[in-house]
Amino acid sequence: MLLADALTFAHPGQAAPYVFSFAAAPGEITAISGTSGSGKSTLLDLIAGFLQPFSGSLTLDGTDLLPLPPEERPVSLLLQSESLFEHLRTDSNVRLGLPARTPRAEAYDRVAQALAEVGLEGTEGQITATLSVGQKQRVALARTLLRNRPVLLLDEPFSALDDETRGTVRDLVRTLTLRHGWHTILVSHHADDVDSLANRRFRLVERRLERL
Repeated sequence: MLLADALTFAHPGQAAPYVFSFAAAPGEITAISGTSGSGKSTLLDLIAGFLQPFSGSLTLDGTDLLPLPPEERPVSLLLQSESLFEHLRTDSNVRLGLPARTPRAEAYDRVAQALAEVGLEGTEGQITATLSVGQKQRVALARTLLRNRPVLLLDEPFSALDDETRGTVRDLVRTLTLRHGWHTILVSHHADDVDSLANRRFRLVERRLERL
Protein backbone atom coordinates (compact mmCIF):
# COMPACT_ATOMS: atom_id res chain seq x y z
CA MET A 1 0.00 0.00 0.00
CA LEU A 2 1.19 3.51 -0.86
CA LEU A 3 0.33 5.81 2.04
CA ALA A 4 0.66 9.56 2.39
CA ASP A 5 -0.08 10.97 5.84
CA ALA A 6 -0.33 14.75 6.27
CA LEU A 7 2.25 15.34 3.55
CA THR A 8 2.64 19.13 3.86
CA PHE A 9 4.17 21.55 1.38
CA ALA A 10 3.89 25.21 0.33
CA HIS A 11 5.43 27.02 -2.62
CA PRO A 12 7.22 30.32 -1.88
CA GLY A 13 4.68 33.04 -1.18
CA GLN A 14 1.80 30.58 -0.80
CA ALA A 15 -0.51 31.70 1.99
CA ALA A 16 -1.58 28.25 3.20
CA PRO A 17 0.15 24.87 2.67
CA TYR A 18 -1.07 21.82 0.84
CA VAL A 19 -1.81 18.88 3.12
CA PHE A 20 -2.07 15.53 1.35
CA SER A 21 -3.32 12.30 2.93
CA PHE A 22 -4.39 9.29 0.88
CA ALA A 23 -3.99 5.54 0.38
CA ALA A 24 -3.42 3.79 -2.96
CA ALA A 25 -3.65 0.00 -3.26
CA PRO A 26 -1.72 -2.28 -5.62
CA GLY A 27 -3.59 -3.18 -8.79
CA GLU A 28 -5.82 -0.13 -8.46
CA ILE A 29 -6.04 3.30 -10.04
CA THR A 30 -6.42 6.22 -7.66
CA ALA A 31 -7.73 9.36 -9.39
CA ILE A 32 -6.96 12.88 -8.20
CA SER A 33 -9.15 15.66 -9.57
CA GLY A 34 -9.31 19.38 -8.93
CA THR A 35 -9.32 22.74 -10.62
CA SER A 36 -6.27 24.13 -12.40
CA GLY A 37 -3.71 25.23 -9.83
CA SER A 38 -5.31 23.23 -7.02
CA GLY A 39 -2.12 21.23 -6.37
CA LYS A 40 -2.46 18.07 -8.45
CA SER A 41 0.97 18.30 -10.05
CA THR A 42 2.50 19.36 -6.73
CA LEU A 43 1.29 16.09 -5.22
CA LEU A 44 2.88 14.07 -8.02
CA ASP A 45 6.15 15.98 -7.61
CA LEU A 46 6.18 15.14 -3.90
CA ILE A 47 5.61 11.44 -4.59
CA ALA A 48 8.30 11.42 -7.29
CA GLY A 49 10.79 13.24 -5.06
CA PHE A 50 11.11 16.41 -7.16
CA LEU A 51 9.82 18.36 -4.15
CA GLN A 52 10.47 17.70 -0.47
CA PRO A 53 7.59 18.14 2.02
CA PHE A 54 7.88 20.23 5.16
CA SER A 55 6.39 17.42 7.23
CA GLY A 56 4.34 14.24 7.02
CA SER A 57 5.16 10.76 5.73
CA LEU A 58 5.14 8.82 2.47
CA THR A 59 5.55 5.05 2.63
CA LEU A 60 5.26 2.06 0.30
CA ASP A 61 4.53 -1.20 2.12
CA GLY A 62 6.06 0.31 5.24
CA THR A 63 9.22 1.64 3.57
CA ASP A 64 9.87 5.37 4.02
CA LEU A 65 10.23 6.95 0.57
CA LEU A 66 11.06 10.50 1.65
CA PRO A 67 14.83 10.01 2.17
CA LEU A 68 15.19 8.58 -1.35
CA PRO A 69 16.25 10.84 -4.26
CA PRO A 70 14.02 10.78 -7.35
CA GLU A 71 16.20 8.29 -9.25
CA GLU A 72 15.97 5.77 -6.39
CA ARG A 73 12.23 5.98 -5.77
CA PRO A 74 10.06 3.07 -6.97
CA VAL A 75 8.18 5.46 -9.24
CA SER A 76 7.57 5.89 -12.97
CA LEU A 77 6.00 9.01 -14.43
CA LEU A 78 3.95 9.26 -17.62
CA LEU A 79 3.09 12.77 -18.78
CA GLN A 80 0.72 14.27 -21.34
CA SER A 81 3.83 14.66 -23.50
CA GLU A 82 5.39 11.23 -23.75
CA SER A 83 9.03 12.46 -23.46
CA LEU A 84 10.47 10.20 -26.14
CA PHE A 85 13.52 10.74 -28.33
CA GLU A 86 11.79 11.05 -31.68
CA HIS A 87 14.94 10.52 -33.77
CA LEU A 88 15.56 7.09 -32.19
CA ARG A 89 14.01 3.77 -33.11
CA THR A 90 11.13 2.49 -31.04
CA ASP A 91 13.23 -0.24 -29.41
CA SER A 92 15.92 2.30 -28.46
CA ASN A 93 13.36 4.44 -26.63
CA VAL A 94 11.95 1.45 -24.78
CA ARG A 95 15.44 0.18 -23.90
CA LEU A 96 15.99 3.35 -21.87
CA GLY A 97 13.83 1.74 -19.20
CA LEU A 98 16.51 -0.92 -18.60
CA PRO A 99 19.69 -0.60 -16.54
CA ALA A 100 22.61 0.48 -18.73
CA ARG A 101 24.55 -2.76 -18.17
CA THR A 102 21.74 -5.12 -19.21
CA PRO A 103 23.23 -7.76 -21.57
CA ARG A 104 22.33 -7.19 -25.23
CA ALA A 105 20.44 -10.46 -25.72
CA GLU A 106 18.42 -9.96 -22.53
CA ALA A 107 17.64 -6.36 -23.49
CA TYR A 108 16.44 -7.43 -26.93
CA ASP A 109 14.09 -10.05 -25.47
CA ARG A 110 12.69 -7.78 -22.77
CA VAL A 111 12.09 -4.88 -25.16
CA ALA A 112 10.30 -7.17 -27.61
CA GLN A 113 8.16 -8.59 -24.79
CA ALA A 114 7.24 -5.12 -23.51
CA LEU A 115 6.29 -3.90 -26.97
CA ALA A 116 4.16 -6.99 -27.49
CA GLU A 117 2.40 -6.39 -24.19
CA VAL A 118 1.32 -2.91 -25.32
CA GLY A 119 0.32 -4.12 -28.78
CA LEU A 120 3.27 -2.78 -30.77
CA GLU A 121 4.80 -5.99 -32.07
CA GLY A 122 6.95 -5.44 -35.12
CA THR A 123 7.63 -1.74 -34.55
CA GLU A 124 11.08 -2.24 -32.99
CA GLY A 125 12.94 -0.75 -35.96
CA GLN A 126 10.52 2.07 -36.68
CA ILE A 127 11.69 5.66 -36.10
CA THR A 128 9.61 7.01 -33.23
CA ALA A 129 8.76 10.26 -35.04
CA THR A 130 6.75 8.24 -37.58
CA LEU A 131 4.42 6.80 -34.93
CA SER A 132 0.97 8.17 -34.13
CA VAL A 133 0.40 10.01 -30.83
CA GLY A 134 -1.37 6.97 -29.39
CA GLN A 135 1.46 4.66 -30.43
CA LYS A 136 3.97 6.98 -28.76
CA GLN A 137 2.06 6.76 -25.49
CA ARG A 138 2.19 2.97 -25.82
CA VAL A 139 5.96 3.16 -26.33
CA ALA A 140 6.17 5.22 -23.12
CA LEU A 141 4.11 2.57 -21.33
CA ALA A 142 6.40 -0.17 -22.65
CA ARG A 143 9.38 1.72 -21.22
CA THR A 144 7.51 1.93 -17.91
CA LEU A 145 7.09 -1.85 -17.95
CA LEU A 146 10.84 -2.33 -18.19
CA ARG A 147 11.48 0.03 -15.29
CA ASN A 148 9.49 -2.42 -13.17
CA ARG A 149 8.57 0.17 -10.55
CA PRO A 150 5.44 -0.39 -8.47
CA VAL A 151 4.17 3.21 -8.47
CA LEU A 152 2.95 4.76 -11.74
CA LEU A 153 2.15 8.47 -11.81
CA LEU A 154 -0.05 9.66 -14.69
CA ASP A 155 -0.24 13.42 -15.26
CA GLU A 156 -2.99 14.13 -17.82
CA PRO A 157 -1.67 11.26 -19.99
CA PHE A 158 -4.63 11.10 -22.39
CA SER A 159 -5.17 14.78 -23.14
CA ALA A 160 -3.45 14.76 -26.54
CA LEU A 161 -5.29 11.66 -27.80
CA ASP A 162 -8.38 11.47 -29.99
CA ASP A 163 -11.45 9.81 -28.49
CA GLU A 164 -10.91 6.37 -30.02
CA THR A 165 -7.21 6.22 -29.14
CA ARG A 166 -7.95 7.62 -25.70
CA GLY A 167 -10.25 4.71 -24.91
CA THR A 168 -7.72 2.16 -26.17
CA VAL A 169 -4.85 3.57 -24.11
CA ARG A 170 -7.07 3.89 -21.03
CA ASP A 171 -7.96 0.21 -21.34
CA LEU A 172 -4.27 -0.61 -21.63
CA VAL A 173 -3.41 1.36 -18.49
CA ARG A 174 -6.16 -0.46 -16.58
CA THR A 175 -4.97 -3.86 -17.79
CA LEU A 176 -1.29 -3.22 -17.02
CA THR A 177 -2.09 -1.80 -13.57
CA LEU A 178 -4.00 -4.92 -12.63
CA ARG A 179 -1.57 -7.37 -14.25
CA HIS A 180 1.55 -5.90 -12.65
CA GLY A 181 0.05 -4.78 -9.35
CA TRP A 182 0.98 -1.14 -9.86
CA HIS A 183 -0.16 1.60 -7.51
CA THR A 184 -1.37 3.94 -10.26
CA ILE A 185 -2.10 7.59 -9.45
CA LEU A 186 -4.03 9.40 -12.17
CA VAL A 187 -4.24 13.19 -12.26
CA SER A 188 -6.87 14.39 -14.69
CA HIS A 189 -9.46 17.13 -15.05
CA HIS A 190 -11.37 14.99 -17.57
CA ALA A 191 -14.39 13.41 -15.88
CA ASP A 192 -14.57 10.61 -18.45
CA ASP A 193 -11.00 9.50 -17.63
CA VAL A 194 -11.83 9.39 -13.94
CA ASP A 195 -15.17 7.65 -14.45
CA SER A 196 -13.60 5.05 -16.73
CA LEU A 197 -10.54 4.19 -14.63
CA ALA A 198 -10.79 5.12 -10.97
CA ASN A 199 -11.01 2.53 -8.21
CA ARG A 200 -10.56 5.29 -5.64
CA ARG A 201 -11.30 8.98 -6.09
CA PHE A 202 -9.99 12.07 -4.36
CA ARG A 203 -10.61 15.73 -5.06
CA LEU A 204 -8.41 18.65 -4.09
CA VAL A 205 -10.44 21.28 -2.26
CA GLU A 206 -8.78 24.22 -0.52
CA ARG A 207 -5.37 22.48 -0.78
CA ARG A 208 -6.55 19.26 0.88
CA LEU A 209 -7.64 15.90 -0.50
CA GLU A 210 -11.24 14.82 -0.02
CA ARG A 211 -12.24 11.18 -0.56
CA LEU A 212 -15.19 10.90 -2.96
